[in-house]
Amino acid sequence: MPESIQTTGIAATAGSASDADLLAQTAIAVRAAGSALRERFGDVVRYETREELMLALAANDDAALDVLRPRLALLRPDAGFVEDELAGGALPSGEWWVLDPAEGNVNHLHALPEWAVTATLVRDNQPVLTAVHLPLTGETYTALAGAGAHLDGRPLHVSQTTDLGLSLVATSQARPNEDEKVVRRIGSSITAMLFDALVVRTSVPATLHLLNVAAGRIDAFWQFAGARADLLPGALLVTEAGGQISDAQGRTWTPQSESFLAAAPGVHTEAVTTLSR
Repeated sequence: MPESIQTTGIAATAGSASDADLLAQTAIAVRAAGSALRERFGDVVRYETREELMLALAANDDAALDVLRPRLALLRPDAGFVEDELAGGALPSGEWWVLDPAEGNVNHLHALPEWAVTATLVRDNQPVLTAVHLPLTGETYTALAGAGAHLDGRPLHVSQTTDLGLSLVATSQARPNEDEKVVRRIGSSITAMLFDALVVRTSVPATLHLLNVAAGRIDAFWQFAGARADLLPGALLVTEAGGQISDAQGRTWTPQSESFLAAAPGVHTEAVTTLSR
């Protein structure tokens, strides 16, 4: 799907709501969109060509967006929308909804449970709030800048692990048609982690790994070349849960960075050392 950056002029009094109120309403919106996707979930969706695959992916996206976009437009009538989960880089100034209406869409089509609906409000390129809903479990993860991260209202905290050798770590895979250099870098980083960490998980989507980092179930997650919709929700959740965010070399991470690392503070430095080899 090509990148979609759109603005809306829908007027609503909800535009003056506090960020805490906005987060509560955003959580309701992603739950409603998740219900639409759950109704479509079941048997494996068969496809014979890439075109058929793209049509099936787009049908899921549209089913969720038809519910999600009108609700969010009423909440922030002047905010724009970014709906392409593969897009990266900085956004224009102002407020933007960064959406992944079917995060883990391929898993959904294959009748696998690892998928979600995400909505993140970005203000002048800083994530302000995020809501991630897992329709099959009914769980909703939320974070508000400066106010913590929560799972259904319960505070989240990253793990207290201090030894990478005792850590469960995770990564995602390259985006479709990714540069060969990036693909090989992913492979070498997995090899390095297999030597240094206890267990290495590799799967998509990235957001679900980051939920687990925020909840203290996984000690570190890294990715090369990431996208806004993949990383912004999890980056805010991990940060608000007490985790540490950087690029793979330990430098400040931004959506323009070529790599990403989220880790419990006790293993962040070790993870940087491993990924920098």
